[in-house]
Amino acid sequence: MFLVAAMPRQVHPWFIFSEKGNRVASTSGILYLVATPIGNLEDLSLRALRILKQVDMIACEDTRHSSKLFTHYGIQGRRISYHEHNEVRRTAELVRMLKEGKTVALVSDAGMPLISDPGQTLVDACRNEGIPVTPIPGPSAALAALAGSGLPAERFMFAGFLSAKSSLRRKQLQELSLGTCTLILYEAPHRLLAALEEMCPILGARQACLARELTKIHEEWIRGTLPEILENMKSRPGIKGEITLVIAPGPNPPAPAPQNVSLQQEVEDEIRTTGVSHKEALKAVARRRGLSRRDAYRIFHAQFPETTD
Repeated sequence: MFLVAAMPRQVHPWFIFSEKGNRVASTSGILYLVATPIGNLEDLSLRALRILKQVDMIACEDTRHSSKLFTHYGIQGRRISYHEHNEVRRTAELVRMLKEGKTVALVSDAGMPLISDPGQTLVDACRNEGIPVTPIPGPSAALAALAGSGLPAERFMFAGFLSAKSSLRRKQLQELSLGTCTLILYEAPHRLLAALEEMCPILGARQACLARELTKIHEEWIRGTLPEILENMKSRPGIKGEITLVIAPGPNPPAPAPQNVSLQQEVEDEIRTTGVSHKEALKAVARRRGLSRRDAYRIFHAQFPETTD
């Protein structure tokens, strides 16, 4: 069971499947997706530490940010930056290294790479080239917040960061409101109040839990309904830190409207309930009625041509 760890680090035997389904050995390098601490440096796993000390190259979202972790553990390997602004160029460079038999570790500033962080382009390229990819599990703010929230964890949806634009954010929330599983969201502190103010009318007074600065000195948990959490945040002189929001499931999606309820009436009810625009309300009603958006627009505007968005 210790065969891989004992072999030379540059070239690892790895089994992949050819187009005909035959198992063949690959001598390319391996891309490791290494989860790093989201706050407390002691959360780095022993396996992650070993990999980071052994690989030929460490690709970091921010080399300056990662230097604190590397200094703490005496990790001295070569490192390069890999972020959203150089992702395409660096992907080609790293794939060439991997094809030469080098091993590469990808790390983000905190948590698991690719989870609201760069890396998808690289992993996709490696999969297309038959280069082995191995995740090294570890800290995750989303899962830590879900586990500590006390909210239902059997079925959940991680939606990452909502849009910074209010109109797009409302659209995203409207779509998320139709689900019946627990939601996990990340939010920037300077956008939190605006996001919560839009969540309350769209998602309703659902139970929620806000986790701030997870695993850090000022870790904080706030549980209550979305309106209660909003009022708590409004009462503060300022909001700082990394924020994860866990929101309990809403009620089951409403049943299709009875045949005696007009399309206009259902759209008006949607606007009154959620506060969204005519356009967003019509989209939501179309989904419930099993209509395409085009058909819903055609029916609605044929019956009520004077209505504008």
